[in-house]
Amino acid sequence: MTSATNILIDKFGRVHNYLRISLTERCNLRCNYCMPEEGIVLRPRAEFMTRSEVIQIAKIFVALGVKKIRLTGGEPLVRKDAKEIIEDLSQLPVELAITTNGILVDTFIETFMACGVKSINVSLDSLKEERFNTITRRNYFSKVISNIRLLMQNNFHVKLNAVIIKGMNDDELVDFIEFSKDQPVHYRFIEFMPFNGNKWDWSKGCSYDEVMADIHAHYGNNIMKIEDAKNDTAKNYRIKNYKGTFAIISSVTNPFCDTCNRLRLTADGKIKNCLFSNSETDLLTALRNRMDITQLIRNNVWDKKASRGGMTTFEDYSNPTLHEQNRAMVAIGG
Repeated sequence: MTSATNILIDKFGRVHNYLRISLTERCNLRCNYCMPEEGIVLRPRAEFMTRSEVIQIAKIFVALGVKKIRLTGGEPLVRKDAKEIIEDLSQLPVELAITTNGILVDTFIETFMACGVKSINVSLDSLKEERFNTITRRNYFSKVISNIRLLMQNNFHVKLNAVIIKGMNDDELVDFIEFSKDQPVHYRFIEFMPFNGNKWDWSKGCSYDEVMADIHAHYGNNIMKIEDAKNDTAKNYRIKNYKGTFAIISSVTNPFCDTCNRLRLTADGKIKNCLFSNSETDLLTALRNRMDITQLIRNNVWDKKASRGGMTTFEDYSNPTLHEQNRAMVAIGG
């Protein structure tokens, strides 16, 4: 294992400098690919990180070389002390970003600006109100659209995330891209991924090749490739003369594991070194027992599998006995 004191590296040489912190497992939507239909068990508050513990653990990760922190959930902004946590984290020498469903953005936008949060990811799986309400099992479409426009008006870097599922929203690909024609948004199309309780079946999935074929059929030679960043999870494009851009996150058909630099801290204080990993390391209990958690973090990162939590084949990835051992997406953090 590396002897460096300020770097998190795994046995494959990947440096991990990006931490996603889930603030809560709760959400004010019930998206069908994320939240099990029956919901999840609501656990006592004592099982989750306090504001102070979030900051303590974040500081340790920063000391180990983390340069970017993204707050996720559930829906991070439903947490009662989310504002204070954002303010605390903004004092650390990191890029701070947030993934949200957009419903509460208007109540937090001044906090975002004051704390230097510039990048906001918003889930928007349909531009059709009735369909949006069906997917989310709630009726917040107008609120979300209004808050997306509010973010753009205030010059935030806005990424819109859509999980593309056959028979659900795969007929909206052109609509999504047209939404970016006159607006500087980055629309990202995400392959349907398996998690506990989301009834995953790849027959519902839309692959990178299928998505690009549909887009190419409409836009032809007007599609322009954008150079991807070193650790980018997405393959990025723009349509000629459009203000916005689009991308495809192909975790199923073309994973990006060889350049992964991401770690996840769940709301109950467990570190996951891969979105698809069934194994976790309990940092919160160790912290409460006044143990030094640095080596626990190092060990967890060092043991990261080469690809998708050890699921090296599509057969492994499709095996329900494997992916159902993982958490529901809402309990991991997006």
